[in-house]
Amino acid sequence: MRIVSVGHAFFAATLVALGIMDLVKGDFTPVWAPVPESVPGREILIYLCAVVSLASGIGLLWRRTAAIAARVLLVFLLLWLLLLRVPNVFPAPTVLASWYGCAETAVMVAGAWVLYSSFATDWDRQRLGFAAGDTGLRIARVLYGLAMIFFGMGHFAYIEQTAVLIPGWLPGHVFWAYFTGGTFLLAGVGVLLGVFARLAAALSALQMGMFIVLVWLPIAATGKISAFQLGEFVVTCVLTAAAWVVADSYRGTPWLRWKALVPRRQSTPPESS
Repeated sequence: MRIVSVGHAFFAATLVALGIMDLVKGDFTPVWAPVPESVPGREILIYLCAVVSLASGIGLLWRRTAAIAARVLLVFLLLWLLLLRVPNVFPAPTVLASWYGCAETAVMVAGAWVLYSSFATDWDRQRLGFAAGDTGLRIARVLYGLAMIFFGMGHFAYIEQTAVLIPGWLPGHVFWAYFTGGTFLLAGVGVLLGVFARLAAALSALQMGMFIVLVWLPIAATGKISAFQLGEFVVTCVLTAAAWVVADSYRGTPWLRWKALVPRRQSTPPESS
């Protein structure tokens, strides 16, 4: 096995779980939805999502298949972003909700791109050097930073919907809705500008993970979780895993470094932490 980081293992595991859910459900899970009924081969696409998720998740865990799995996953997610997410923005480009699907997929693309850069072979570096090298890593972080900004803006634009998700035992629901929105914004700016970028990526990933622990797990424990809430639970798990991969890409970079978009390339992949 070839585990680059804990985030890598977590991301691979969530992809496997996502693929199994797609197969069992026989429909798009919230990570992929919505997909218009007019999309050609929609039924086939459902199982393609399941197979790609399951196969790439397993493939990422094995040394001989990690590079291929990362390459396939990155291409698939990029196509999903460009062909199925970006077009949804055009009918209402000024409505923030239109960009949310793009932001969520962008986080997954960022995670896949970081892993692709880590596992890139000589073939990748020779033919796809712009994607496999430092430039690819920079693009992945830019996508992640932009996504964090959209998440933060969403908290402010939909403050009431966000506030109701804050656990009842925490006082000041509106305050926490604004606070988490503000931290996402700061994290996005930090990653984009390289200002405390490692800290920004790590804390934003931690914040998403806290949503799982403080919001979705308590709701699931009641046994009264709605289909919408279950969907958000799944999406949050996948986004947290991808964010963790991005945060792991800064290992070896000082926590308080001002400009750290791309660290010095190492001769060998970092060992598992």
